[in-house]
Amino acid sequence: MLGPIKILVPFQDLTQRFDLAMRRRIARRAILFSAAALLVAGLLGRTMLENFGISLPVLALTGGTILFLVALQTVMQGGTPSRIYRDDVFEQTVGLALMPIAYPIIVTPQGVAAVIVFATLADGQFEGSTVVIGIVLLILALNWISMLFAATILKWAGTILQIFGVVLGVTQVALGLQIILHNLSLIGVFAERGQ
Repeated sequence: MLGPIKILVPFQDLTQRFDLAMRRRIARRAILFSAAALLVAGLLGRTMLENFGISLPVLALTGGTILFLVALQTVMQGGTPSRIYRDDVFEQTVGLALMPIAYPIIVTPQGVAAVIVFATLADGQFEGSTVVIGIVLLILALNWISMLFAATILKWAGTILQIFGVVLGVTQVALGLQIILHNLSLIGVFAERGQ
């Protein structure tokens, strides 16, 4: 939902006519905007969910459902990233880094939802919060590196990454279903069988 595979083709399409310095500047700004957006969304969303008093099993069920639906969409599309073209006056300014690169390509609506759910599940505990923040920062770093080397990565590993994207998608579908089933059993919908 926030990973680097989906950024490669759109970033290459949007920035291919720019020089290397401009591409790096756009990538840096997009990552900074993305980090700020995820921080704000995580804090606001977590506060709102806590104020509504949503139980942890229901929140985890929500996370599993989001993971399942997004992964299923990835698998059904065959892992083929979409091409994005944009020819407006904002291309050489902050506008391109903000939209569409930072949002909605890097920071997808589903990614925001996942960050909110996992930040709330961390429940203010230092260890859990550190893990969530660390994973988000690692993914953003991978996105940044992917943007810096998008042309080279696509040239040498484009097909392999598409196949890997589908394999990862199938794994995420299974993980999403496992989370859904486990949390349905926790809220008493049915008894979970032993493994």
